[in-house]
Amino acid sequence: MTTTTVHLVRHGEVHNPERILYGRLPGYRLSDRGQQMASLVGEHLAESDIALVRSSPMLRAQQTAAPIAGPHGLDSAIDQRLIESGNHFEGQRMGHGEAKLSDPRNWRRFANPFRPSWGEPYREQVARVVAAVHDARAAAEGHEAVLVLHQLPIWVTRLSAEGKPLFHDPRRRQCGLCSVTSFRFVGPHLAGVDYAEPAAALYPGAVDATGGTLT
Repeated sequence: MTTTTVHLVRHGEVHNPERILYGRLPGYRLSDRGQQMASLVGEHLAESDIALVRSSPMLRAQQTAAPIAGPHGLDSAIDQRLIESGNHFEGQRMGHGEAKLSDPRNWRRFANPFRPSWGEPYREQVARVVAAVHDARAAAEGHEAVLVLHQLPIWVTRLSAEGKPLFHDPRRRQCGLCSVTSFRFVGPHLAGVDYAEPAAALYPGAVDATGGTLT
């Protein structure tokens, strides 16, 4: 049977001076550092046998996909299934104002962290990303495919693939900016998962999706 690899690439750092949870809000682009990260992941995958590149419809993902697709003479297509996870607190600063855990009006949003109750259920994220992965695997059979998307959908998809619980501590996600989580298939069967951080040298001082600064 043929071997096919589907790489799940997280987008680079986003220009977010307000440090809000931007989620699915339109218009959030890569920062200058994020563009450098995208170039590094493009270089990392330049010698790979990439036959297909698809991305989330969010601008930051499309901008990350461009330097990956370019060296292979490919155009990046949009796959709606790769969109960021939905979140009730989108547009707010986590831990501040309306998003404070101490505000009783928010308690119902934090009632069930296993689902989670504040946003799109983990299982729904896994289902849509897994469908996109298998479609990409079939289309690029015998070669490699790249899907550019977002941290949480990548991480819960990996947890599911490894047979682990989807509930987790967000601080322990192994899914850095412009990281590459690679699903290796033999035929239609998953054979293993690999992980790389080609942009790790640019992490110190970068701002993550919730407005925190990386060290």
